[in-house]
Amino acid sequence: MSNLIYSLNATMPVFLVMVVGYFLRRIGMLNEEYIKVSNKFNFKVTLPCLLLLNMMDCDIKNTFDGKYVLYCALSTIICITVIWTLAKLFCKKKNTSDENIVGEFVQGAYRGSAAILGIALLQNISGNAKMAPLMMLGSVPLYNIFAVIVLTFEAPDMKENELGKNLKKAVKGICTNPIILSILGGMILSYFDITFPKIMYKTINSIGSLTSPMALIAIGAGFEGRKAIKKLKPTIIATTIKLVIQPLIFLPVAVAMGFEPEKIVAALIMLGAPTTATSYIMAKNMNHEGVLSSSIVVLTTLVSAFTITAWIFILRTMGYI
Repeated sequence: MSNLIYSLNATMPVFLVMVVGYFLRRIGMLNEEYIKVSNKFNFKVTLPCLLLLNMMDCDIKNTFDGKYVLYCALSTIICITVIWTLAKLFCKKKNTSDENIVGEFVQGAYRGSAAILGIALLQNISGNAKMAPLMMLGSVPLYNIFAVIVLTFEAPDMKENELGKNLKKAVKGICTNPIILSILGGMILSYFDITFPKIMYKTINSIGSLTSPMALIAIGAGFEGRKAIKKLKPTIIATTIKLVIQPLIFLPVAVAMGFEPEKIVAALIMLGAPTTATSYIMAKNMNHEGVLSSSIVVLTTLVSAFTITAWIFILRTMGYI
């Protein structure tokens, strides 16, 4: 019960901030231009600041565990590959005028909130978040690299017969993506023990702290109920994959590999945390509709309090954490 209450305390405020954004849009305080500018600002400024400091604050050299990082990386790659393959087979457009939802579906089904909600949940469950840097190192860079690849190749205006052009665009997207560049920069700073002056650090941190509330307000403001209902089926399927199927497959692997309890809990957060608001930001900034992305963020956030609690109960009952 205490875990359920904490999970609700961690996830419900996230959901309620989205509700506030939805309400403000309905009364006319926010408009489409605000949503567009907010998403662009988050994508190019606030989120890179947040991820730069998150990675810089990781003690990569002293906490590095190659086996665990490899587990996180391979789990992430396998999840993305399988989900993308199945989505290509089953998320087919009924009419040529229909929106291509494959990119948003794939990203929403694999991409958890490791950096924002994940750390808070880890601190409560394990008493500390010392395994968060290793989990993030193995998963977050791949989350973003594959997001660029998937959203590029599955863009609504992308032609399937232009493979070379698509590949060039994806490579350019990876090399110029501000999120990927900030993660790489943070890792380099961490490895060489480089820190910012206090004034500079606090300034960047203040900007980065805007990421979550701004993204959630924009998701709520941009949420379109009628369109979301039409995408209810893929939303439910993506939510099930994110919160149930991924942990069901890969948590037993973590146990079999003999990882300590803190690492198993970090793996649970990586696999079963709600879909990050970043998925909506990236989808909108890469010319996708964003309706499915916002729907998945909303539903996974609502349901995750109960699924994460259930996974904790199971792992504790079986003596693994």
